[in-house]
Amino acid sequence: MEKAGRGGDSAPRGPVLHIVVVGFHHKKGCQVEFSYPPLIPGDGHDSHTLPEEWKYLPFLALPDGAHNYQEDTVFFHLPPRNGNGATVYGISCYRQIEAKALKVRQADVTRETVQKSVCVLSKLPLYGLLQAKLQLITHAYFEEKDFSQISILKELYEHMNSSLGGTSLEGSQVYLGLSPRDLVLHFRHKVLILFKLILLEKKVLFYISPVNKLVGALMTLLSLFPGMLEHGLSDCSQYRPRKSMSEDAGLHERNPPADDFASVSAPNISNTNSETAKKFMTRNHGGDVAIKTEEPLFQGAADSSKGQELSDANQYLKPPSRPSPESSESDWETLDPSILEDPALKETEQVGSGQTNSFPKESVPSESPPITVQPQANTGQVVLIPGLISGLEEDQYGMPLAIFTKGYLCLPYMALQQHHLLSDVTVRGFVAGATNILFRQQKHLSDAIVEVEEALIQIHDPELRKLLHPTTADLRFADYLVKHVTENRDDVFLDGTGWEGGDEWIRAQFAVYIHALLAATLQLDNEKMLSDYGTTFVTAWKSTHNYRVWNSNKHPALAEINPNHPFQGQYSVSDVKLRFSHSVQNSERGKKLGNVMVTTSRNVVQTGKAVGPAQSIVPAPVHGDG
Repeated sequence: MEKAGRGGDSAPRGPVLHIVVVGFHHKKGCQVEFSYPPLIPGDGHDSHTLPEEWKYLPFLALPDGAHNYQEDTVFFHLPPRNGNGATVYGISCYRQIEAKALKVRQADVTRETVQKSVCVLSKLPLYGLLQAKLQLITHAYFEEKDFSQISILKELYEHMNSSLGGTSLEGSQVYLGLSPRDLVLHFRHKVLILFKLILLEKKVLFYISPVNKLVGALMTLLSLFPGMLEHGLSDCSQYRPRKSMSEDAGLHERNPPADDFASVSAPNISNTNSETAKKFMTRNHGGDVAIKTEEPLFQGAADSSKGQELSDANQYLKPPSRPSPESSESDWETLDPSILEDPALKETEQVGSGQTNSFPKESVPSESPPITVQPQANTGQVVLIPGLISGLEEDQYGMPLAIFTKGYLCLPYMALQQHHLLSDVTVRGFVAGATNILFRQQKHLSDAIVEVEEALIQIHDPELRKLLHPTTADLRFADYLVKHVTENRDDVFLDGTGWEGGDEWIRAQFAVYIHALLAATLQLDNEKMLSDYGTTFVTAWKSTHNYRVWNSNKHPALAEINPNHPFQGQYSVSDVKLRFSHSVQNSERGKKLGNVMVTTSRNVVQTGKAVGPAQSIVPAPVHGDG
């Protein structure tokens, strides 16, 4: 391949930093085969060398289990280079081709298929827009059947930077390819549970294969938070890659000085009201020795009391100069199954987890008339100002909330080599996606596991389940969304094209919800208002880092917001039906009842009478479950 040219080493003129090709080598595994401009200035385009901060790039761009699919798409986040700057957004298109179909077959191609990914590294979170362009180029690149033909990749770099050079993050193109409508159709009433789970800054793991379904669901959920995709993820991937095994071995031979961990230590974990500016709370369900203690369910990260520098000079959380021994225990690269069966971790999980609760997919909408909420489309220019504490570009309401800051990560796709981040002391929480079953098996490392395929939310802690139990007003809100999305779906030409029930409408509903919730927390004598959102939920939320940062500033625009829940009102018979349907659909007996009813209906159609256990099982839950 060609060597780096003078033009390729210059600073990028637009949002695209690099075009990268990652391939699978039969001896070396995943590796970078081409980069333009070179990832390291001065290297050739075909250099395999990676910046230390981006050592996981090959495993993110070419996902685990990719050989099971002909093609796939990955969204991933990389930390900034040299510890400063903002998140680097990665979009990768994977394909495989039979080796015998190649016009030029290189000597290192020894397998029947060739697997490669073409990847874009961008400064802007234009996931769907970049994906659409990248898929076309990846297809053309493979159609050449000669991977030494790299001119098309250089042209892609030039084209993207020229066409996207003046791209603004305000507008619908940020949301291209992300459909809240599909999310509501799939998760139904549980979308609001997911929304509130992230507000609490919990450790949330999404699981499904292939990767495109995973990253699509996760990023679509985040798009429901006002301003989050546009301006809320710039600090979401501040982590230090794991050291090499040789460095790990050296680490265990010496006792690191206590000063190395000062920036992330938590000397008094039980004190939830700590205002220490330089220390934050680390949630770790893995029995981490350094912070293992009995602690309340919700614990807010201590707020930073000092403003952050703006633009590229933002003050980011600095991990210790070397990883803690606890965060480097497991050699995940060896994939040794015995590592996953740590008896101490398993015991901790059994003691603290309780029975896992699952929210099943289907939930019957109530027949109550919807309470209309009609937010107006945004027709004016949004004015953004730098948040003095969050460091994010905020609107007049303080959006986006500073959720993904100070060690709370957003990793749409996690490679197996990153697994140690889930228990790293510098990581206080995460919203992450995984396709490898090893992640799902480690339940002690997360507060909730979202099974995307089945639309199940497994919440391990019974207290957290209580906090997220929907109020009557919340059930009305979720039911309103589901009804508007599901009605009029028979018209294939008009489906999803209208305002009500469309993608922008759904995002507007969640904007109304979060604005009203924030306004309610500022009201005096607001117990009744907050009860509609869940009093215990609001109390827990107020202790989180994102709420404390938001509450540290004044937001006069909220004075114009109605603080009442959008679906407040008197309890009615319709609410009884809605609550009953939700309870039945979200209990084990309810699921069994539903399955039996389906079987019974099928038998009645076929034979004219119910047969088997249905005759005795069906009546029982009427008096027992409620």
